[in-house]
Amino acid sequence: MTLDDVIHRQRVRLFALARELGNVRAACRAMGIHHSTYYRWQRQVLTWGLEALRPRERRPPRMPNQLPSHVEQRILAFSLAHPGLGPKRVAAELARERWGGIVVSPNGIWRCLRRHGLGNRRQRLALVAGYQAPPEPERPEEPPRHLDAPHPGALVQMDCFYVGRLSGTKGRVWQYTAIDANSSYSWAELHSTDRNPAERFCSALARRVAAELAAVGWHLEAVSTDNGSEFRNGEFTSTVTALGARHRLIRAGRPTSNGAVERVQRTILEEC
Repeated sequence: MTLDDVIHRQRVRLFALARELGNVRAACRAMGIHHSTYYRWQRQVLTWGLEALRPRERRPPRMPNQLPSHVEQRILAFSLAHPGLGPKRVAAELARERWGGIVVSPNGIWRCLRRHGLGNRRQRLALVAGYQAPPEPERPEEPPRHLDAPHPGALVQMDCFYVGRLSGTKGRVWQYTAIDANSSYSWAELHSTDRNPAERFCSALARRVAAELAAVGWHLEAVSTDNGSEFRNGEFTSTVTALGARHRLIRAGRPTSNGAVERVQRTILEEC
């Protein structure tokens, strides 16, 4: 069903409602249409029937002063052949016999070029340069990027998330989160500190992750974190090294490199 069909059905419903109620103004108020519009449509219905209520197709307006299409094509061809010439120069050249003696005002030349997106010299030169430039060689598709975590414990991502100040706690509450990149198994703990996240809670979470992985037969091999002060200090690095794992810091300004833990923190924020 098109939009015209919907409009036609609404107008037909107006006439049916007026016939049911026996009151034109009440029907118009119910349908949100002015009563003068109803009587104007009624004259058309009495003459042509209900099909006269269909929206009429509107043809594009005819502009008597618009340039003929063949003249526009000549202007565009000349302007692209001489992209450095302005409207005044183009009008003077086209008026010469060698170019057909086409008389168009400089303003008409400029309006024609503007309609086709060539109103200034930069646009014309860019289009010509694009046609003259050789096609770019096809670039091979980049292989899909993924985390290299062939088994649980191969890579665990850790991060901290600021929760806020909660009633019954002192200081600021932070969420310490870890996720196994292979199995997507996650750990999360809440702790309060005076200001920033504390390295002792990060180290405790790393020991918990290593212990739970070891309980099911897997070994913690690598821990990936951002460049926060709670992860760059010696205590956390020493803890990870003592657990037999490598501490990997992601590149500064690239949180997507630690995207798995970032996404799980967003999920916890939205659902918990």
